[in-house]
Amino acid sequence: MRNDINNQSALKRWNGSQRRIGLTGGIASGKSSIGAFLKITKNLPILDADIYAHEALEPGKPSTRIVLERYGNSIKIQKKGSQPSINRSALGEIIFNKPHERFWIEKLLHPIVKERLIKELEARKNEPIIVLIIPLLFEANLSELCSEVWVINCSAEQQMHRLLKRDGLSKNEAKKRIEAQWPIKTKLELADIIIDNSKRPKEWLGKVDKLC
Repeated sequence: MRNDINNQSALKRWNGSQRRIGLTGGIASGKSSIGAFLKITKNLPILDADIYAHEALEPGKPSTRIVLERYGNSIKIQKKGSQPSINRSALGEIIFNKPHERFWIEKLLHPIVKERLIKELEARKNEPIIVLIIPLLFEANLSELCSEVWVINCSAEQQMHRLLKRDGLSKNEAKKRIEAQWPIKTKLELADIIIDNSKRPKEWLGKVDKLC
């Protein structure tokens, strides 16, 4: 577990009038499925931290140049007539095999993602309810942006199975990605609401429907 963020900071919540649902959990726990349900069925606006992190590493972005300067040709894709881009698979190999490199890139990207979330929240300040999908909500110390935090629960075995099926990873690669995040047990202890996604597919629908 990261030791630079304590449980007291993870308990902080936003107390404004807008209802801000922070949706988090372990990798492959079901965040995207529940987010899609809230968007399609409840017509709620969704802010996705993963999308913002992905955009921060697009060609031409300042953060992309910083990453390319650090890792060079080992992750660089250069096509004639275009700006260099990042081989995200190669970058993943580095950061999930070298924790100090993962911490370095998180230190680079977390402030960028937080700034983008704040900007998007301001643009949607008149929405009564908004959903923030943030996989590293506690790890990045972003709970203070949310009025409530929902943690999706499933077992490590289910995470493993879903990662193998979804991303085509080896068991070792999937294990490293699971272990790169806080243990689900710790996240559950910090949750305001727990969504169980460890049983039959979409058994969570009834509970989530009632919550909104």
